[in-house]
Amino acid sequence: MSQTFPRSRSNRPGYKVDEVEKFLAAARIAYSAEPGDTGTVVTAESIRHMAFGLEKGGYSTLAVDAALERLEEAFAARERDKASSSLGEEAWFAGARERAREVLARLERPAAHRFRGSGAFTLGYDKRDVDAFSERLISYFREGSPVTVDDVRQVSFRSRTRGYSEAQVDLVLDAVIDVMLSVR
Repeated sequence: MSQTFPRSRSNRPGYKVDEVEKFLAAARIAYSAEPGDTGTVVTAESIRHMAFGLEKGGYSTLAVDAALERLEEAFAARERDKASSSLGEEAWFAGARERAREVLARLERPAAHRFRGSGAFTLGYDKRDVDAFSERLISYFREGSPVTVDDVRQVSFRSRTRGYSEAQVDLVLDAVIDVMLSVR
């Protein structure tokens, strides 16, 4: 039996071992593939959105999540290098700056109106929480204030009715991570 990661206790949930191992095998193949190979489907973004089922005694969720973050960063660096070599470094950074401007335009909308609302009977992210984090991100983009990829990955917001659409906020946070990883 493989021991790629520590296991959770036998009575505690952890990630399904077979699913994690299958994904890691696909990631190894994708990472070692030749540039331009279209058969690879693992990307930094797909790693960020990876989800595994749970089973008692499965792999430690903390250990697997930490490994996925490192793997995402490795794939992002490789994707950045590939794109900058094919487009040229100046064009690559121009694209990254344009993506940053698009994200910033969304974040700089007026407080309580930055994202679509969740509705009166649907839970969404608390607008004050999201707006406060949006201000931190604006400061990051405008003034270089310290915000890390982990800060964005680990941010959590309270749930509220009449909050912001969770899906829309999550998409913008994903775009922020993409921009941050692309300019490392």
